[in-house]
Amino acid sequence: MYKTNLPFARLCVAAILSLSAGAHAADWSDTSISWRAGNDFREPFNKDDIRKNIVALTHASGYAYGTNYLNVDYLMSDSKDPGSLTQSSGANEVYIVYRHTLDIGKLRGADIKFGPVRGVGATFGFDVNTKNDVGYNSRKRMLVAGPTLMWDVPGFLTTSVLLLRESNAPSGAFAPISGVSGRYTYKTHAMLTAAWGIPVTPLLSFEGYANLIGSKGKDEVGRDTGTETNIDMQLMLDVGAAMGKAKNTFRAGIEYQYWNNKFGNTSATTGNVGQRAKTPMLRAEYHF
Repeated sequence: MYKTNLPFARLCVAAILSLSAGAHAADWSDTSISWRAGNDFREPFNKDDIRKNIVALTHASGYAYGTNYLNVDYLMSDSKDPGSLTQSSGANEVYIVYRHTLDIGKLRGADIKFGPVRGVGATFGFDVNTKNDVGYNSRKRMLVAGPTLMWDVPGFLTTSVLLLRESNAPSGAFAPISGVSGRYTYKTHAMLTAAWGIPVTPLLSFEGYANLIGSKGKDEVGRDTGTETNIDMQLMLDVGAAMGKAKNTFRAGIEYQYWNNKFGNTSATTGNVGQRAKTPMLRAEYHF
């Protein structure tokens, strides 16, 4: 039976509690519930296109010395991504991302600006997931840390170079573990990441993120992992404001995700099955 990584679990809980406790001290904050869905999701070693509905809770806030970001996705697959042997429906997954960025200029009392850069920061955080699919049953844990540049653009654009320390302890009936007991830790590797939210018109915005993740060495059975690319882009309309309601309350739009070498799996290791996804989605958000 899988045992919880208690120090990591406590870190997750502490981060979420700190967001709640710090909400009153925030200079600004935005919390939303969203839904998105698409028919062309893929999973490594699975030849089928998968339909997923994803419900998310997202929080972003800024305070005197930096920003917080928390996203909790609950992903519900159809039967093409089978759930565990104890259920007849598709797999369910929870994926949590937390990032905290300290603004070094604000810490030192003088902004750091040069050229198109309006600020320099240090970002740290974590990813954690659990999934009950029939084969792998991912239990990912990942710590991240590295420098961030904040760019002088309408809206926002940040880029970071982060070091990733990732481990997993899959517990599925067919988990590809051979000679590995407990949690397997990959080679520390780097990620170049960007996040943006750029207004196109007063009611329309272009948003998203892009991750270029280096190889994390050998996987649990000694296979080489590859460079991973994950780009997620959204074109969002402020529907509420367009109807004369409060701005940035109800938004809807379209989303597209390109994910190559998903989780580091390559065409060589999967037989070119399921490691690449090109997924259009519909998306709706309610902000409060």
